[in-house]
Amino acid sequence: MRPNLFRLSTLLVYAAVAVMLLTLLVLLIVGGPSLIWYVRTSLLEVFSLAAAATASWFFFMRLIHRVGYPAHMLTSMVVFVGSLVLFLGVSLGTRHLLQYPQYGETYGPAEGPGLPLTNVLEFFRSIDEFERVDDIAADPTAVPPPLRREPQRVSLELETREVLADIAPGVSFNYWTFNGQVPGPMLRIREGDTVDFTLRNHSSSLHDHNIDLHAVNGPGGGGEVTIVGPGEEKSFQFRALNPGLYIYHCAVPNMAVHMTHGMYGLILVEPEGGLPEVDHEFYIVQGELFTAGTIGRRGLQVFDGGQMLDSNPNYVVFNGRTGALVEGMEAEVGDRIRMYVGNGGVALSSSFHVVGEVFDTVYPEASMGGALFHNVQTTSVLPGGATIVEFTVDVPGIYTLVDHALLRADKGAWGVLHVMGEADPSVFDSEELR
Repeated sequence: MRPNLFRLSTLLVYAAVAVMLLTLLVLLIVGGPSLIWYVRTSLLEVFSLAAAATASWFFFMRLIHRVGYPAHMLTSMVVFVGSLVLFLGVSLGTRHLLQYPQYGETYGPAEGPGLPLTNVLEFFRSIDEFERVDDIAADPTAVPPPLRREPQRVSLELETREVLADIAPGVSFNYWTFNGQVPGPMLRIREGDTVDFTLRNHSSSLHDHNIDLHAVNGPGGGGEVTIVGPGEEKSFQFRALNPGLYIYHCAVPNMAVHMTHGMYGLILVEPEGGLPEVDHEFYIVQGELFTAGTIGRRGLQVFDGGQMLDSNPNYVVFNGRTGALVEGMEAEVGDRIRMYVGNGGVALSSSFHVVGEVFDTVYPEASMGGALFHNVQTTSVLPGGATIVEFTVDVPGIYTLVDHALLRADKGAWGVLHVMGEADPSVFDSEELR
């Protein structure tokens, strides 16, 4: 008996509508209305694609029903479906089929950066338990004061937290953080200090975390002894042997995944005698975000491991989000400025530059005790590295901070230093300023 494609085509439409409604119901049960709101853009995209596919199959089945059932048309349907299944099986494989994105093998020391379906479901189930942070960006002026003292025993504590916050207006992301901000708090100790360090992982976290402080001499920079599950804490002790400015970051495999979710910061080990006095110190760390949606796409953005492996971040930002440093950094004419600049990586080197200024002094790669650079226009900040730049502002106005691979400004890597005070025509003059 020939199949009744007229009825099957009608059932196909009913089935598609039912699946869409069931999807909404499941999302509502798993994560509540907030989950549907976060994924609204993706839902519209998937539902529109499903509607288009359903309409095309409806048309094809009605067409075959109308013209009869010639063997070549039925054969074409079988070949189409069979070839599609073969293509998916060969190109994507089966091992990574139930993850996003469905690429194949990677060869690092741990599993690749793909997002397994089980993790997605667990995230959806827990979405209402995550803290919603109004502003993920670390305050660039939140620099601990200079240390004019002898070495001593000090205590440092950080907490890892997985939160929801905006990369840009209307664009949300699941950040993994130290103390609920990106970068984590700037830490400041002195050469020779003995440090008691404690790391806590908030109970709402879904993942294990740890910390690798590049200032630490010891296995994993402390990472091997600080792996903490949700609700746990661990401590260790180290002595600060080397002065300098160092990155710290999460080092639980896959390390790059943890870092590009926002888990990095800077620790300054001041040398004996301290650093020269300045009027203002600022804290800036560049980072990269890899999202499934194109830049600027609204709604909750999912991490995209494929983009990360291709070294193609959708966003390159200072202090965790776009526009983080547009306000907040201010100085007066004649002030001496010091900027502590880091690069959380995980793919790009930074070419740090302040438009309209020359760095009087640069600590190359944040080295202390070696040769300093003077009169530098742009300085390199390697992934997982840092630098210190100093300059005196001579003219009032707006000074833009950039990674001078300037296309990255369009991805978010820029900020502003606002300088107030009297103009000095002997240094810079223009009729427009008079």
